[in-house]
Amino acid sequence: MKKHKIFFGVLLLSSMSFAQEVEDEQTNIQNYTPSKLLENGKWDIKWFNNLYTQTERDDNGERIKNEPRQNYFTTSLEIFTGISENKKFNAGFIVEFRSNTFNNQDVISVFDFKNAVGKSRSSIGHIAPSVKIAPFNSLPRFSIQSSFFIPTFDKESNENGYLAQKSFIWQNRFFYDYTFPGNKFQLFSELGTRFFFGEDNVNDNGSFNPDGGFANNSLEVAPGVFLSYFPTYKFTVLGFVQHAQLIDLGNEFSQNYTALGAGAKYQLTNVLNVELLYSKFVRGRDSGLGQSFNFGLRAIF
Repeated sequence: MKKHKIFFGVLLLSSMSFAQEVEDEQTNIQNYTPSKLLENGKWDIKWFNNLYTQTERDDNGERIKNEPRQNYFTTSLEIFTGISENKKFNAGFIVEFRSNTFNNQDVISVFDFKNAVGKSRSSIGHIAPSVKIAPFNSLPRFSIQSSFFIPTFDKESNENGYLAQKSFIWQNRFFYDYTFPGNKFQLFSELGTRFFFGEDNVNDNGSFNPDGGFANNSLEVAPGVFLSYFPTYKFTVLGFVQHAQLIDLGNEFSQNYTALGAGAKYQLTNVLNVELLYSKFVRGRDSGLGQSFNFGLRAIF
């Protein structure tokens, strides 16, 4: 009987130890933040969807309410792979598809993916070759992603409505994250910059240029901070604040906005995780004051 007690005691301790080891494992949602680069030969595929809707906006400091609803949906596919032995360099590309609806249509109308005069417009927006680097050995959780977005459509706005910024866009995103002792809290920060260039949508004589873009010849600076809490190693909840400042570099247009949000991520399998995010645009200057709903799937293998 004593030997049996010893055996079951050892078995219980072993089971507890194994459970603790599993709990202490880092899943992809903990380990592969945007700051972390992929190992050589590894792949990261992300499908992300953003639905923004508004009935309010700021016009030169005046809050305009109860406007006809506008809806803007962007679905993007990002594919990256590791191509260096020391995890210093990743390469990939991004493809964006847009669907927008206007004139007080309901939010889910964007999923009809139609083109109708004055009501809706949908098309591929931009494609972007991208690279990602980790430049400093002393800061392995700091990285830079650089992408060059190429527009695939003719006009920013046509008889159907607005699609996307008619710009070539050079985007740089600076990532850094820190995991607090105990692996329960993680702080992630991002500083994004986008330079828009191409023809202006207003000619020198003041006439409208349909081949130009309203944001061209401007620079956007967009910092963001995200705090995540991990109740388990497979699940996290997070809150965040983001700001964007569009700086006029000669086109006489600028704007800014601030958004607050929350969300969650869950590791479905060893490869696949899912995320849900919500954000509210709490203030802005010459920008929309709406809200966004986001859904993403990410596979790392």
